[in-house]
Amino acid sequence: MTEYTPDTPLVARLYCPGCEPEADPTAEILDVLWCESHLPMRGGLDDAVVSASAYLSGSSEAGGEDNRRWCEIFHRR
Repeated sequence: MTEYTPDTPLVARLYCPGCEPEADPTAEILDVLWCESHLPMRGGLDDAVVSASAYLSGSSEAGGEDNRRWCEIFHRR
């Protein structure tokens, strides 16, 4: 008996939805791989509307302040 595990054969076919819009995913297994000319946009108009900022208070954990209070109760001397 060998410890060599053979690679799993590929069962999906690579396709670009822009190049092959008639491809039928119910007839075969398709793995989406966009070509350069059909690559979807990475940014859009709505990206500027949303702002991302962080407000840290007390602890970096969610509910950290509550957890700290319970620890003080259970671990006090």
